This record gives sequence, C-alpha cells and structure tokens, in this order.
Amino acid sequence: MSRLTYRIVVLGMSGLLGACATGPRPTEVGTVDTSKSFKTVVVDAGHGGKDNGAYRKFGGAEKIATLDVAKRLARKLRESDVKVVMTRDVDVFVPLEERVAIENAQKDSIFVSIHFNDSRRRAVHGFETYYHSPMSVDLAQTIQTKLTTLSRSSNRGVHQANFRVLRLAKYPAVLVECGFLSNRSEGGAARDSDYRDQLADKIAEAIVEQRYGAGVYRRSAQTTSTPIESTALAPAKLRSN
Repeated sequence: MSRLTYRIVVLGMSGLLGACATGPRPTEVGTVDTSKSFKTVVVDAGHGGKDNGAYRKFGGAEKIATLDVAKRLARKLRESDVKVVMTRDVDVFVPLEERVAIENAQKDSIFVSIHFNDSRRRAVHGFETYYHSPMSVDLAQTIQTKLTTLSRSSNRGVHQANFRVLRLAKYPAVLVECGFLSNRSEGGAARDSDYRDQLADKIAEAIVEQRYGAGVYRRSAQTTSTPIESTALAPAKLRSN
C-alpha cells in the first residue's frame, strides 16, 4: 500500500469514527420533568453514621445538623399533605448508590438533599443550591430564593454540579448547602434548633410553592424538640449499611 493510499484509508476511518461520536446519544438520566407535578418528595439527610461530613468546632458534625433539618422538613411537608420518603431518619450510614436507588424508586418525585458547607477560610459564608439536570434548575432557584430571605443571609448562587445523587436521578434533584459550619456565625446558628427550623421552613415553602403555586404554604408551629420519626421510609434494606 502506497503512502498516499494509506493516508486516504486512515482519513476515511477517522471520518467514520467522528460520525459515530457525534451521532445520537442515550437519553441522559434525570430528564423526566416532574418539577411541577411531583407526588412525592425524597428528603435526603446528607452523610450519617461513620460519615460525619464536615466537622467544625463552631457547627459540630454535619451529619447531625442535616438529619435534624431533614426531619423537620419532612414533618412540614407532610403537614402540607405532601408525601415524603426519607433516605435516613436516624444516624446511619447510607452509601450514595443506595440513596440513588431510593430516590429513583419513587415514581413522579423530586429529590432534595440537605447538606452544610465547609471552607478553610472562616469568613466564607452563605447558601448554595446545586442541580445537574436542566429540569431541576427552577426547583433549585426557588429554594435558593426562599433561603436568602432569612436575616443576615448571603446568596452564593445556584450552580450545576456532577454529584452522583444529582447526576443519576431520574427526576428533578437538588442539593442544598445550608451555610458553612466553618464560619463562626453560620456554624453557631446550625447548632440552634430554632434556626434549623427556619431552614426547614424555607425549603418546605419553596417545595410546596413549586408544586402548588405561591401563597399555598402555611407555616406550622416551630418545633424545638427532636422531630418525630418518619412514617414514610424507604425499605430497611436500603437504609442500613
């Protein structure tokens, strides 16, 4: 084979490979838009068990704060007649793949993961909300907007991220960072039950308004004690490690 013929063959094969690469791709997970028609909210308390998440002297262990906010959020949603499934309702480690299995097992749902942030710079503070699928942008923005109505709050924006629980979700999914445990002010607030109730209240309001429209959500009496246990849980085999 001459050099010229060889080059023609190689270029032809490259063209075919390029055509294959730019052809139709499988539909991305997370494209079913239930953002305004969902029947169930999967509430995910980040970390748990052997996984503390962030741990700072100002805010303590992230896993404790996320669980408390998540349980308060679940209670408030149920009071608004919204069905809730929790990925965990006790201090137990749930692997990411099991959290994904729980969220995707709920038909016509949305997924809301509760976290607190951390930074080496103690001055950094504020709320952030993350999404992956374009179908989740509106939900993320609604939650972020509600959170930033809290006094002395700082809006760090809504961002796209490749977190597994967002990337692999069949339905709209967001991850909410409820402030920085590494910040003296926000970390201290995260230890306060009244403040955690306010966080849950704002997120619940956003979710209810996302589904039913503005003015529908009715705030319940603030709960300062440990929230009630979940009554709509994922199967035990999915909640244990």
